Amino acid sequence: MTDATSGDRARTGSTGQPTGAKGPDELRRQIEQTRSQLGDTVEELAGKADVKGRAKARAADLRDKAGAMTVQLRSSAAHAGHSAEERVPDRARGAVRSGLGRPRMLLAAGAACALGTATGVLAYRHQGHR
Repeated sequence: MTDATSGDRARTGSTGQPTGAKGPDELRRQIEQTRSQLGDTVEELAGKADVKGRAKARAADLRDKAGAMTVQLRSSAAHAGHSAEERVPDRARGAVRSGLGRPRMLLAAGAACALGTATGVLAYRHQGHR
Protein backbone atom coordinates (compact mmCIF):
# COMPACT_ATOMS: atom_id res chain seq x y z
CA MET A 1 0.00 0.00 0.00
CA THR A 2 1.11 3.62 -0.69
CA ASP A 3 0.85 6.70 1.53
CA ALA A 4 -2.26 7.89 -0.29
CA THR A 5 -4.12 4.62 0.25
CA SER A 6 -2.86 3.83 3.74
CA GLY A 7 -5.47 4.52 6.38
CA ASP A 8 -3.14 4.49 9.38
CA ARG A 9 -0.45 6.87 8.06
CA ALA A 10 -0.72 10.71 8.00
CA ARG A 11 -0.94 12.29 4.56
CA THR A 12 1.78 14.70 3.48
CA GLY A 13 1.21 18.01 1.69
CA SER A 14 3.37 19.70 -0.93
CA THR A 15 5.79 20.85 1.79
CA GLY A 16 6.39 17.33 3.03
CA GLN A 17 4.86 18.06 6.45
CA PRO A 18 2.13 15.81 7.75
CA THR A 19 -1.32 17.25 7.10
CA GLY A 20 -3.30 14.83 9.22
CA ALA A 21 -4.44 16.26 12.54
CA LYS A 22 -4.06 14.35 15.77
CA GLY A 23 -7.17 15.88 17.27
CA PRO A 24 -9.76 18.63 16.83
CA ASP A 25 -7.54 21.33 18.36
CA GLU A 26 -4.68 20.46 16.01
CA LEU A 27 -7.10 20.49 13.07
CA ARG A 28 -8.39 23.97 14.06
CA ARG A 29 -4.82 25.27 14.34
CA GLN A 30 -3.96 23.92 10.88
CA ILE A 31 -7.12 25.44 9.40
CA GLU A 32 -6.29 28.86 10.88
CA GLN A 33 -2.72 28.63 9.62
CA THR A 34 -3.93 27.69 6.12
CA ARG A 35 -6.47 30.55 6.14
CA SER A 36 -3.77 33.02 7.15
CA GLN A 37 -1.44 31.82 4.39
CA LEU A 38 -4.25 31.92 1.86
CA GLY A 39 -5.19 35.46 2.94
CA ASP A 40 -1.60 36.63 2.51
CA THR A 41 -1.44 35.02 -0.92
CA VAL A 42 -4.72 36.65 -2.00
CA GLU A 43 -3.52 40.09 -0.83
CA GLU A 44 -0.26 39.64 -2.73
CA LEU A 45 -2.07 38.63 -5.91
CA ALA A 46 -4.58 41.48 -5.57
CA GLY A 47 -1.69 43.95 -5.24
CA LYS A 48 -0.06 42.59 -8.38
CA ALA A 49 -3.34 42.67 -10.28
CA ASP A 50 -4.02 46.31 -9.35
CA VAL A 51 -2.24 47.78 -12.36
CA LYS A 52 -3.91 51.18 -12.03
CA GLY A 53 -2.89 51.52 -8.39
CA ARG A 54 0.67 50.44 -9.12
CA ALA A 55 0.86 52.94 -12.00
CA LYS A 56 -0.39 55.76 -9.75
CA ALA A 57 2.16 54.87 -7.09
CA ARG A 58 4.95 54.79 -9.69
CA ALA A 59 3.84 58.15 -11.12
CA ALA A 60 3.82 59.70 -7.64
CA ASP A 61 7.31 58.34 -7.02
CA LEU A 62 8.58 59.77 -10.31
CA ARG A 63 6.96 63.15 -9.54
CA ASP A 64 8.75 63.24 -6.20
CA LYS A 65 12.08 62.41 -7.85
CA ALA A 66 11.52 65.04 -10.55
CA GLY A 67 10.69 67.66 -7.93
CA ALA A 68 13.84 66.88 -6.00
CA MET A 69 15.92 67.01 -9.17
CA THR A 70 14.34 70.37 -10.13
CA VAL A 71 15.30 71.84 -6.78
CA GLN A 72 18.83 70.51 -7.15
CA LEU A 73 19.19 71.85 -10.71
CA ARG A 74 17.85 75.27 -9.76
CA SER A 75 20.30 75.44 -6.90
CA SER A 76 23.17 74.43 -9.19
CA ALA A 77 22.09 76.93 -11.85
CA ALA A 78 21.83 79.74 -9.32
CA HIS A 79 25.29 78.92 -8.01
CA ALA A 80 26.74 78.69 -11.53
CA GLY A 81 25.10 81.97 -12.56
CA HIS A 82 26.49 83.72 -9.52
CA SER A 83 29.97 82.35 -10.24
CA ALA A 84 29.79 83.34 -13.92
CA GLU A 85 28.62 86.84 -13.05
CA GLU A 86 31.70 87.33 -10.90
CA ARG A 87 33.99 86.43 -13.83
CA VAL A 88 32.39 88.76 -16.41
CA PRO A 89 34.45 91.93 -16.85
CA ASP A 90 32.79 95.24 -16.02
CA ARG A 91 33.10 96.43 -19.64
CA ALA A 92 31.07 93.45 -20.88
CA ARG A 93 28.40 94.07 -18.25
CA GLY A 94 28.15 97.67 -19.35
CA ALA A 95 27.84 96.66 -23.01
CA VAL A 96 25.07 94.21 -22.23
CA ARG A 97 23.19 96.77 -20.15
CA SER A 98 23.45 99.42 -22.87
CA GLY A 99 22.35 96.90 -25.51
CA LEU A 100 19.32 95.95 -23.47
CA GLY A 101 18.38 99.63 -23.32
CA ARG A 102 18.37 99.82 -27.15
CA PRO A 103 16.35 96.92 -28.58
CA ARG A 104 16.27 98.35 -32.13
CA MET A 105 20.06 98.48 -32.20
CA LEU A 106 20.24 94.85 -31.03
CA LEU A 107 17.75 93.82 -33.70
CA ALA A 108 19.76 95.58 -36.42
CA ALA A 109 23.02 93.98 -35.23
CA GLY A 110 21.36 90.54 -35.17
CA ALA A 111 19.99 91.02 -38.69
CA ALA A 112 23.43 92.08 -39.93
CA CYS A 113 25.01 88.97 -38.42
CA ALA A 114 22.36 86.73 -39.97
CA LEU A 115 22.80 88.39 -43.38
CA GLY A 116 26.57 87.97 -43.19
CA THR A 117 26.24 84.29 -42.24
CA ALA A 118 23.73 83.59 -45.02
CA THR A 119 25.96 85.32 -47.58
CA GLY A 120 28.96 83.28 -46.46
CA VAL A 121 27.04 79.99 -46.66
CA LEU A 122 25.70 80.78 -50.14
CA ALA A 123 29.15 81.77 -51.40
CA TYR A 124 30.63 78.56 -49.99
CA ARG A 125 27.98 76.43 -51.71
CA HIS A 126 28.35 78.37 -54.98
CA GLN A 127 32.02 77.41 -55.08
CA GLY A 128 31.00 73.76 -55.23
CA HIS A 129 31.28 72.76 -51.60
CA ARG A 130 28.32 70.92 -50.15
